[in-house]
Amino acid sequence: MGKIEDALEIIKRGADEILLEEGLIEKLKSNKPLVIKAGFDPTAPDLHLGHTVLINKLRQFQDLGHDVHFLIGDFTGMIGDPTGKNITRKPLTKEQVLENAKSYKEQVFKILDEKKTTVVFNSQWMGKMDAADLIKLAANQTVARMLERDDFSKRYASGQPIAIHEFLYPMIQGYDSVMLKADVELGGTDQKFNLLMGRELQKSHGQTPQVILMMPILEGLDGVQKMSKSLNNYIGVSDAPDDMFGKIMSVSDELMWRYFELLSFRPMSEIEQFKADIEQGTNPRDIKFLLAKEIITRFHDEAAAEKSQQNFIDRFKKGKVPDEMDEFEMQSSEGKLGIAYILKDAGMTSGTGEGIRMIKQGAVKIDGEKVVDTKLAVESGTTKVYQVGKRKFARVTIV
Repeated sequence: MGKIEDALEIIKRGADEILLEEGLIEKLKSNKPLVIKAGFDPTAPDLHLGHTVLINKLRQFQDLGHDVHFLIGDFTGMIGDPTGKNITRKPLTKEQVLENAKSYKEQVFKILDEKKTTVVFNSQWMGKMDAADLIKLAANQTVARMLERDDFSKRYASGQPIAIHEFLYPMIQGYDSVMLKADVELGGTDQKFNLLMGRELQKSHGQTPQVILMMPILEGLDGVQKMSKSLNNYIGVSDAPDDMFGKIMSVSDELMWRYFELLSFRPMSEIEQFKADIEQGTNPRDIKFLLAKEIITRFHDEAAAEKSQQNFIDRFKKGKVPDEMDEFEMQSSEGKLGIAYILKDAGMTSGTGEGIRMIKQGAVKIDGEKVVDTKLAVESGTTKVYQVGKRKFARVTIV
C-alpha cells in the first residue's frame, strides 16, 4: 500500500461516514499537515470512554503528522447544544464553562500529545462579534433549512418551543470551521447537520469546504444504549483502576470487539488475530484482559493496570468463579432492581424470602464481594456476576 492508502486505512478505522472521501484523498495528496478540528462543549466536567472515541481519532491524525485543533466551545456552551433535545437546553454560566474546560484539558492530554495540540476557545472570535456581525452570520441560512434538522423538525411538529438562539448554535459551530480554516472536522453521527453547516459557511467565505468524519456513538456496558452517565452504563476516564478494570471485564464478548476497534490503538490486524485465537480455543477473558490493561495504562499507568488485573484475578479465584454460567437480562422499573428479586428471577433462590436469608447468612456475593444489605438495589446499566453459596452463579445485566 502507498502512503495515502496507509493513512486512509487508519483514518477510516471505526468511522461511520466520511463526507466526502474523494475530498479527503485530495487533501492528503497535498502532502501538507491538515488542520483537524473537533469541538467540545464543556457541559460536564468529566469524560467517559464514549467521549474518547473522537479524541482517539484526533490522536491518530496527530500520529499521521496533522495539526489538531481541540476547540472548546466556551461561547457555544453558553447557548447550549440543542442536538437531540426535545426542550430548550439551559445555558451554562461563563464560570461553569471555564471550570469544566479546565477539567476537560487535564483529561484529554492523557490521549492527545499536548505539544502537538492547539487548544482554542471559540469566544476568541465570537466574543469580538457585535450585533451586526451576528445578524450577518445568521443571514447565511433560512428558517426552512434549519427546520430540516431532525430534532428541530420534531419539536416544531409536536408544538415544543424552539428558542431563536438555538438556531445560532449550528451557525456558530460552522463559523468556527471558517475561522480555523479547517480541512477536516470530526463529530458524532448525531452532529451531521452541524458539521455540514461548516462546509456551507466555508463555501460562502471562499474556502475549500472541510471533509466531515463522523464517528459512531459508543454503546455502554449494557451493549444496547449509548454510553451515558445518566444511564449509569459508563466507564469514566477518572474511575479508579479497579473499578475501570471490573467494568471493562463485565462487557459481553461480542461488545468487546466494538471496544477494541474504537478504544484500542492496537492494529486491526492484531485484533483480527485475537478473534482467530479465540476460535482456536483461547479464553475470551484473556483477550479482554489486554483491552482492560491498555485502557487503564492510558488513564493511569502500567503498574496500576497490572495491579488491577491481579486484584481482579484474586477476587474471582477466591470465589472460584466459573468461566461459563447462565446469563440473564432483567428490566428495572425505576432504574434499580432489588437484590432479592435478582436472585429469584435468576433461579438462584426459590423466592425473595430465601434470598434475604442467604444474604443474612453471608452466602451472597456480587463480583466476588459479599453482600450484607438485604435491601440493596442494583442500578440499571450494570452487568455483574451474582453468586449464592459455592456453586450457584449467574451473570445478570440490569436494563
